Amino acid sequence: MARPLRIEYPDAVYHVSNYGLDNQRVFPSAKYFDAFLEALGRNLFSPKC
Repeated sequence: MARPLRIEYPDAVYHVSNYGLDNQRVFPSAKYFDAFLEALGRNLFSPKC
């Protein structure tokens, strides 16, 4: 069953976080972390991410 759609508000601030299960690393290397930050930066101000 899919979760309900998120309610979006104009000019709202959203908190985004990444946590690894059982204190495991989320990104296996700095290369993957850098790729994540690059993708986040490209989509940060997109109307629909």
